[in-house]
Order: sequence, then C-alpha cells, then structure tokens
Amino acid sequence: MITGSLVALVTPMDAEGRIDWECLDKLVDYHVDAGTSAIVAVGTTGESSTLNPDEHICVIRRVVNHANGRIPVIAGTGGNSTHEAVDLTREAARIGVDACLLVVPYYNKPTQEGLYQHFRTVAEAVDVNQILYNVPGRTSCDMLNETTNRLADIPNIVGIKDATGNVSRGEELVRMVGDRIAVYSGDDGTSLELMLRGGSGNVSVTANVAPKLMAQTCAAAVSGDEAEARRLDEILTPLNRKLFLEANPIPVKWAMCEMGLIGPGIRLPLTPLSEEYREDVREALRASGCL
Repeated sequence: MITGSLVALVTPMDAEGRIDWECLDKLVDYHVDAGTSAIVAVGTTGESSTLNPDEHICVIRRVVNHANGRIPVIAGTGGNSTHEAVDLTREAARIGVDACLLVVPYYNKPTQEGLYQHFRTVAEAVDVNQILYNVPGRTSCDMLNETTNRLADIPNIVGIKDATGNVSRGEELVRMVGDRIAVYSGDDGTSLELMLRGGSGNVSVTANVAPKLMAQTCAAAVSGDEAEARRLDEILTPLNRKLFLEANPIPVKWAMCEMGLIGPGIRLPLTPLSEEYREDVREALRASGCL
C-alpha cells in the first residue's frame, strides 16, 4: 500500500501547447528528490482531457521509463466509456505502472449499479492494481460509500481517491473499507483532517509546487503526529486555498511557470491564469516558501 504524498503531476507544455518531454523528466527527478511517495501521471491535473490517446500513453510511458523504479507511478486511465477505460488500463499495465487511477464516469451519469459494474469490469479485465476516483464536482456523478464498500472486495481494487472534500463522509468511508483498501484524500484543503482520521495519504495538486513540505505533512499525519502535521499544514494553507482560484490545473501550472519549473503552456479550453488572481497566487507561493 502506498502512503503519504502522491503528486497529481502536471503535464508540462511549451507556449504552443506541445508537451515538453525533457521538462517532464526533470519533474520526475524533482519529486524523487523531494520524497514524494508516488507520481500520478495524466490525471485531471495532468490535463488528461486535453491530450489525445497517443499522447496519453506516451506520457505514461515516459514517466515510467524515467522513474525507472525509483518512485511508484500511478496512471490515470479512467473514462466515461467502460471499453475505453479497459483499453487505457490494459495499455498502462503493459507499460509497467504500479497502479491505475480510474475516475467515476463523467457526463453520462450512471446509476450506482452502473458504477459498480463499470469498475468491476475494468478490474476483472486487467490484472493491475486499481484506485477508484470519486470527484462529483467534476463528473456530476457521485459514487456513494456503499458502492465503494461493494467494490472493496475485488482483489485488485486497492484504494480510492475521495475528492468530495467532505471529511465526515471520508471518515465513514475509512471505517467501512479502510481494512481492505487505502482511502486517499483528493482535496488538498481537507486532506490533513482525513489523514488524521485514518486516511492513507493525499493525491495532491499542491505537491507540484511544494513537494517536500507536502511529503513531510503527509508523513506526519499518517503516522499520527498531529502536532507536527498541523504545524506543517498551516504553512501549506495559503497554497491549498489559492491554487484553486480557477479550475485546476490553471493556477498550479501558472505557479510552476512562475517558479521556473515548467513553461507557460496550457491547452484550450483551459486558459492561463486570469490577471486578477496572479498576485494572490504569488503571495501564497511566498508565504509557503516557494518563492
């Protein structure tokens, strides 16, 4: 079981929106050196929705090859078509990822039984560790804890990323399934509270700009060192708030460019961070020691 800080890695791009492969390699090294527990490639933050299928697989392959066993790699392979999710997951497994992250199918609003059948089908089709991903704010479909509880009995479903931001609900989920699968926060602002209540870690956007600090915070929280975890989380709080002033990954990609970590590229329909928010993000970077 992977615990701690799992970075939801951005996909770096140049000003024309082309993937910057050398920069991607450097970001992998950056997280290895910082003590990040795992890299999640081509998730929401990695602009999975703006990459074409070939790019999607190429990014996964590049991260796996450059990581070379130094850090676990989790690939985003979800989709709102079960057949597509199976195909992506199968290809990621061939590449050699440590696990796949599968989002609740978006747009078509399946029933709870449909969600169960979707995830069960992918799990039975591909022999690779799989982590469920519930983010109703983006998918318009909320997978209830009871459905996750059913899925937790499937052997290669090993975790869930709960991005509801509802700590009491997450705590209930830990009680229901925590002895069978890992429960990760997918919401930086509430991640500390979930980890202190038994969560296994945080799939983090903020870790892109403050990887060492996020790794230390998660390690303290998961180990039960509440005082140290709260001290560190207080430093991260400005980032956890300001990196979501516009839709992720708009603010975090702008912040990383400001730090000199990546180029300015982002793909339509996403646009660069609005001018009105830029000083707010700069202030958060300064307050957390990133600038």
